[in-house]
Amino acid sequence: MLSAVRAAERTICLETYIYWSGDIGRQFADVLAQKAKAGVKVHVIIDWIGSRRIDSSLLNLMENAGVEVERYNPLVWYAPTRLNHRDHRKLLIVDGKVGFTGGAGLADIWKGNAANPGEWRDSMFKLEGPAVAQMQAAFMDNWTKTTARVLDGDDYFPELRPAGKQFAQVFKSSPRDGTEDVRLMNLLSIAAARKNIRLSAAYYVPDTLTTQEFLEAVARGVKVEIIVPGAETDSAIVKHASRGKWGPLLKAGVKIYEYEPTMYHTKVMIIDDVWVSVGSANFGNRSFRLNDEANLNVFSREFAGEQIRIFEDDKTKCTEVTYQTWKHRSLWKRFMEVITAPFRAQL
Repeated sequence: MLSAVRAAERTICLETYIYWSGDIGRQFADVLAQKAKAGVKVHVIIDWIGSRRIDSSLLNLMENAGVEVERYNPLVWYAPTRLNHRDHRKLLIVDGKVGFTGGAGLADIWKGNAANPGEWRDSMFKLEGPAVAQMQAAFMDNWTKTTARVLDGDDYFPELRPAGKQFAQVFKSSPRDGTEDVRLMNLLSIAAARKNIRLSAAYYVPDTLTTQEFLEAVARGVKVEIIVPGAETDSAIVKHASRGKWGPLLKAGVKIYEYEPTMYHTKVMIIDDVWVSVGSANFGNRSFRLNDEANLNVFSREFAGEQIRIFEDDKTKCTEVTYQTWKHRSLWKRFMEVITAPFRAQL
């Protein structure tokens, strides 16, 4: 991502939920400021909640250099509840030609390669070709909502020729638009599965309908495997609220694995070895109904094969949760599941 930004000639559009101070935050601020001084048009949207750990000096550095920085949904006294609506997208588009999306924000926890608890396990994806225009359009959606200004023209939307043979699309979802596109995409993908479903889920909080879809998939012979965070997690409330809903899934034959080395922040779904969805969306109500999200869908056996190899490698670092181990979990875990259950709609 930094290399792409350094190579920018005309425009840089960055939208991210997490932007924190630290080495990575400083590197991005420095290079964005340098490009703005060089005449590149640089636009940045950071979520007000997700960027609460950024030092004002980094914002001042960028803004003084000419970077346009916007905070999404800042706290205001007359509408405090809007903080529940967050911009969770992770998008970087350079010159309208190269795009990046996935689970990683801008913070030092994404510097490493999951070698220890201080280095989160995540995936990011670089995109070229016509679908980059869809990614740029997703960025423009919140830029227009935040600034009431439209950015258009060849600097942002150049003519794009196919860059490969794989079919791809980028789509967005936002409660402001009255849609549940991410939820619908997941439900349709599960319903379409005929052989297997592999789900990497950083925050997995299944509701009644998604659980039923998984159970119906298993009933028609689909193998369902899910990887979730293990002991290393940044949200214990999500872990407890999720675990309380695993019983019917495990009993039906769904395989659930807990990733052990570090926080597992990946968001990838692979259907029938050919359909892959990656991006910012988690598997829970917050992403389905409350947050702004953006995902990249790829229809390709080659791309799916690469993601399957990564998924299988992740499994070697996991502990499987069986129905028997879940059934005999401690009274403390059961108590926490009951306590966190009322919050599932917000997770």
